[in-house]
Amino acid sequence: MPSPRRLPKRQLRPLSQIKLFHPREFLANAGIGRTIQHYARKQAIFSQGKPADSVYYIQEGRVRLSVVSKQGKEATIALLGPGDFLGEGCIASDQSVRMATATAITDCAVLKIEKREMLSTLHEEHKFSDLFVAYLVQRHNHTQADLVDQLFNSSEKRLARALLLLASFGKKDRPEEVIPDVSQETLAEMIGTTRSRVNFFMNKFRKLGFIDYNDRLRVHNSLLSVVLHE
Repeated sequence: MPSPRRLPKRQLRPLSQIKLFHPREFLANAGIGRTIQHYARKQAIFSQGKPADSVYYIQEGRVRLSVVSKQGKEATIALLGPGDFLGEGCIASDQSVRMATATAITDCAVLKIEKREMLSTLHEEHKFSDLFVAYLVQRHNHTQADLVDQLFNSSEKRLARALLLLASFGKKDRPEEVIPDVSQETLAEMIGTTRSRVNFFMNKFRKLGFIDYNDRLRVHNSLLSVVLHE
């Protein structure tokens, strides 16, 4: 009886040669369909009404998102920093143009990801899609909280909340300094009031020891009492 034919052993690829996907590494480096771009203060990253063909990821710096109405009135809708995405609406099939303008309010380093590369990575890399979906849910929850804030809270509480959110960029333990580029006009646009009201409450917060500002603005945890006070 002939002996059975032995099949050649399958050559397994060494684990050291398998390149694992790391979302943070993907967002930190340039590559296929990805370029790192630098913007100076007040420089536009993209503009409302222009073609929406890429997603941006902020590596360094802060960015202001604003919209302009048909009547020419401008409003600030968000201030974003490191770890935030910009222009993510372009991955929806029905958004072919930008719905807002993104402007650097400090010197920025931003990763530009082409729409095709973004969609491909979302489909192929589950770790990245999990990270991105979690981010979108967080942004959605933040937007809902902003709406509730506008509907039910006084302008004083809205300002206090906005300052606390700005102060906690990148830190969980204690607030950081709020950059001096966030003007009272911008704060007024964000919370839906006038600059004079913002100025009044800023002076009040300083007298109470909730904030300090000379060249830079520092927010203290005690400002939280304004938000929690009924």
